[in-house]
Amino acid sequence: MDYLNDTPNSRKNKHLNAYDRGQIALLHSEGLSPYAIGKRLGRASNTIRNELKRGTVSQIKGNKTIDIYFPDTGQRVYENNRKNCGPKFKLLECYNFIEHVIEEFYTSDHSIDSICGSAKRHNKFPDSEMVCTKTLYNYIDAGLLEIKNIDLPVKLKRSSKSNRAKQNKKKLGTSIEERPESVNDRSEFGHWEINTVIGKKTKDEAALLTMTERTTRSQIIRKIADKTTHSVQETMTKLIKETGDLFSTIFKSITSDNGSEFSELASIEEIADTKVYYTHPYSSWERGTNERHNGLIRRFIPKGRSINEFSIEAIARVQNWCNTLPRKILGYLTPNEAFEDQLKLILYK
Repeated sequence: MDYLNDTPNSRKNKHLNAYDRGQIALLHSEGLSPYAIGKRLGRASNTIRNELKRGTVSQIKGNKTIDIYFPDTGQRVYENNRKNCGPKFKLLECYNFIEHVIEEFYTSDHSIDSICGSAKRHNKFPDSEMVCTKTLYNYIDAGLLEIKNIDLPVKLKRSSKSNRAKQNKKKLGTSIEERPESVNDRSEFGHWEINTVIGKKTKDEAALLTMTERTTRSQIIRKIADKTTHSVQETMTKLIKETGDLFSTIFKSITSDNGSEFSELASIEEIADTKVYYTHPYSSWERGTNERHNGLIRRFIPKGRSINEFSIEAIARVQNWCNTLPRKILGYLTPNEAFEDQLKLILYK
């Protein structure tokens, strides 16, 4: 390598490059001390001493062992060290951010991505002192963080399901095929998906009625006496009374599956300017937003756990958690924030 013809970069706050190492080799061979070499190159004497240690090789000449500094050796050792200590080095640079992620993960039950995105949106740390979501998951995979894969709510729980032929089931009411494009593409606020969540499959077991707004991902969770048409209709009637004149504006449409508990849901159309659509039988993916949010609820109310055990206040806390979770799809706004923005547009037209 022609070190003398290589053009040096700016010296201040920069790592040594190939040119620097060539100059060190030349000046060292002339008998200059690390201090003198540092003065010539505009470097700290400790930097020169460390480099000499890094690139010095012992060789035998005759009956003597002599130490010789080779710039190529110094460069190679430096590059290997950078490869090996890169993640840990970055971890140290981002220590405060990493500690924030770990604390929030265990105290808020938010996802890694939600915590990372929220911190960035609120400018809690300089960009140079943060890492992205993918890097955080890489650190977890490598065992560099206190958080382990088994702690993650979804990563180890997903499993493939075999496809099974389903028998034909009667469709209820207006088909989802007639739903306007403004609902399908989420360009308009006020369109909801509805479903029930059960705990134990026993008689007289309470259930949850859940509704998710497609644009803002806002969630409504109500405890109902059982999974029956009567309980669903009773809860919807209460919701109509609570929202008053705004019901038809906030609830422009509701999309349901063909469960028997929703067989009378379309009767809402007779008392409000709200349209009810039904998905195809056995097509839960057509209510994907609501299904995803029901998965969030399962973090607190796992399958097999009786919903009778949970008070109305406890259910409200789960609803609040869902609605204050920063969401990537919303630019790390919370559903509450997104919902309030939409309400302002309605109220102040």
